[in-house]
Amino acid sequence: MIFKEMNVSEEISRAVDDMGYTELTSIQLQTIPLILEGNDIIGQSQTGTGKTAAFVIPILHKVDMQIRKPQVLILCPTRELSVQVANEVKKLTKYLPGIRSVAVYGGEPINRQIMALRNGAQIIIGTPGRTMDHIRRKTIRVEDINTVILDEADEMLKMGFREDIEIILSDIREDRQTILFSATMPKSILDITNKYQKNPKLIKVKSGVMTADTIEQEYSSVSGKHKTEALCRILDVNKPTRCIVFCNKKRTVDDVADALQARGYTSEKIHGDLKQELRLSVLSKFNEGVVKILVATDVAARGLDIKEVDLIINFDVPDKEEYYVHRIGRSGRAGKKGRSITLVTKPENRLIHSIMQYTKKSIAKNQIPTLDEVNESNIEKFLDTVMEIAAGENLKKYTKILSQVDKEKYSLEDIAAALIKMNLELHDKTDLNDINVQFSDAARSTTYGSRTGLSTSAPRSAGRKRGAKGMTRMFINIGRKDAVKPNHILGAIIAEFGISADKVGAIDILEKFSFVDIDEESATRVLKKVKNLKINNRKVNVELANS
Repeated sequence: MIFKEMNVSEEISRAVDDMGYTELTSIQLQTIPLILEGNDIIGQSQTGTGKTAAFVIPILHKVDMQIRKPQVLILCPTRELSVQVANEVKKLTKYLPGIRSVAVYGGEPINRQIMALRNGAQIIIGTPGRTMDHIRRKTIRVEDINTVILDEADEMLKMGFREDIEIILSDIREDRQTILFSATMPKSILDITNKYQKNPKLIKVKSGVMTADTIEQEYSSVSGKHKTEALCRILDVNKPTRCIVFCNKKRTVDDVADALQARGYTSEKIHGDLKQELRLSVLSKFNEGVVKILVATDVAARGLDIKEVDLIINFDVPDKEEYYVHRIGRSGRAGKKGRSITLVTKPENRLIHSIMQYTKKSIAKNQIPTLDEVNESNIEKFLDTVMEIAAGENLKKYTKILSQVDKEKYSLEDIAAALIKMNLELHDKTDLNDINVQFSDAARSTTYGSRTGLSTSAPRSAGRKRGAKGMTRMFINIGRKDAVKPNHILGAIIAEFGISADKVGAIDILEKFSFVDIDEESATRVLKKVKNLKINNRKVNVELANS
């Protein structure tokens, strides 16, 4: 069924057309008519099913534009989801200038929200805590509220908002329409529905559509200490336009994001400990394509306005099956092809098989890309770029430079090869002889390395003696207090100076400074170019250590 066949106003229909929506999703088809009839609703559906439009479109028909007081309250578990829903409301009211909405949530000065509320708004979107704060201050008055929507109710209860929700529902008149959406239906949700809803209609999107056919799902076996190297190889070979890397813990997000940045990937991180302004800034840069890789906890899996993600990587297997569905649901939206790759350690094998049972779909097992595949991919991308420049640009001022080459000593082929070497990094397998790993459940042994072909998740000093012959001891003015780790120092040195892994020895990190052993020839190069070295986004000094 298409939107134009629905019993919605002309203004909303035009807004829907502008948003590019044509056919209704299952949840929209079932829910919109029931909400228009005034029914209470229990909607069980996952993210990415179009549920926001499923409740926003019908509630707009209930708003009296002549009354500039709150009439609809939408409660969301997070600031990010509140912002997303508010954006959806603004898009759908594009041709309804008489309808105003305000989002209220923590992490933003409350005075700014108070000013917006004083200007009059019929639709309030907010987190339970900040909404309660406004109700207590009487900056949000509930007398005219006739509709309450609890979006992702299970998440709100998990986050400890049950008491706030019950107080808010108790304050609002009993003849209201109450609409509840939840991915799961635990007893706590049923308690809310039994107490605060009247003969609700249950709409359920079955789990069979939870993992779309448009998402190509894979997993690879990897040891825990080589996950970062495996991740880098996947990124190098796939070269995603927009990728989310999901981790289970905030600390892992920090470590992975730092490791990627040290290797020169355009990546940022997002988790619950970051300030609201920073999180919104990161999301904006990711959506604009300024940042290609977003490392995140599950806070980014639900309710964030993230567009056109072509690759999802599960750095950790989620411990709950529905989280896997939410994560990969960020890819393959609106009928577009998506892809997900999950890194699975031996203890996580049972989790990936539980996910297959839950989703009723097989997940293909593939190998981590080899170094040859990484090299081949880099060569292909490099040559494509060269050919594009050669075909589309005036190169005369550059070809003149070739006349300065001593052609008796160097051929143009030699010069081209030298330029390729300067601009294209190829991995040497000999750098990896010390970290070859055989996995018991893999078809063959596989070596893992970062973009520079080296292990970075374990301290490089392992197996290397401090002060080995032919090595120079270097001093760096950054240490544990700066949250620096061996892989940060190693990745920065490799990326900045182009030194291979076998040229770096022991790395010792102390409280305020660190030491690293580098072979004598490479140490000379480091000292000459050290002015631009940054570690963890901080400019550092490197000098010879006192003997």
